[in-house]
Amino acid sequence: MSMSLNNEVLNIRKRQRVKPSSSDYPAASWTGEDLVDGVRKKTLTVIFKSAGCYWGKLGGCTMCGFVYDCATTPPTLENYLSQLEKALEKASDFPEFMVKIFTSGSFLDEREVFPEARDTILKVLAKDSRVIKVLVETRPEFVKEENVNGCLEILKEKPFELAFGLETSSDCIRKDSINKGFTFNQFVRAAEIAKEQGVSVKAYLLLKPLFLSEKQALEDILHSIDAVEPYADTISINLCNVQRGTLVEAFWEKGQYRPPWLWSIVEILKKTKEKYPTLPVMSDPVGAGAKRGPRNCKECSHEVADALRAFSLSQNPDELEKLDCECKELWKKVLELDDFTYGTPVLD
Repeated sequence: MSMSLNNEVLNIRKRQRVKPSSSDYPAASWTGEDLVDGVRKKTLTVIFKSAGCYWGKLGGCTMCGFVYDCATTPPTLENYLSQLEKALEKASDFPEFMVKIFTSGSFLDEREVFPEARDTILKVLAKDSRVIKVLVETRPEFVKEENVNGCLEILKEKPFELAFGLETSSDCIRKDSINKGFTFNQFVRAAEIAKEQGVSVKAYLLLKPLFLSEKQALEDILHSIDAVEPYADTISINLCNVQRGTLVEAFWEKGQYRPPWLWSIVEILKKTKEKYPTLPVMSDPVGAGAKRGPRNCKECSHEVADALRAFSLSQNPDELEKLDCECKELWKKVLELDDFTYGTPVLD
């Protein structure tokens, strides 16, 4: 573990004031749409307030603000059921939907979500005939044959998916830019356990963590997709944004970090779709156009973000072909020059 980086992150964490909050409500929940076996379906996303990400408590990832979403005191079984009930209300009008479960860390870490709570949440979803699929996010080190089997026994015939915040296939970038605390091989092992049990795998990659130029970041994602493609059924690319109380924010405030250009992800998706036409690859550009978020110029950021969302649901590269703006030339210049400034923004 890169101790100095971890200490920096931990020092920032310790300075944050976190307001106590009720454990009866999820940290967040919302409805949307996603591809389920290539078909657009309604989704319900729940971020449970859990006992907290163990890695985040040690310092954790340089871009992650989710560590502040954990419960003030570890939730009880009743708390978890109340959180689930409140989230499910949002999907009350849907005849069928997929449920995506996140916590501030790992749903399969028994210190974070104790086994009885985990199993009871899954039992409620297993009984609900409207739920067509369940996805849970976890770090790879918590994936074991026993707990994956346990989940499958509860869900019975409902499809189950494991999602991993892999971020990059480069162990070096994962350690020195993100401070993620696990290796690519650990991801491969977890993905293989999932595959053996008939569980699908989703890998999240991160475009432009700290200390990478725009061009290095773009190339890292293309390399990562090649490395991850044999193991993942779906790849989702998160565009780094500036969350409060993070090391990324500390660099951003000094003018030493800029979130990625949307043109970079457009380029990545076009190339990937050409190379792997049947691989579902998506990106939901959270915070696009905002100063803390991924962006192009003011004129085109929202239009490009809408096209990215449309592409993610249709997987039709035509959605991306018609995009153009004067700022695209500027982005090409940034790709050329950014390497010489060691990732400090050429322009904001």
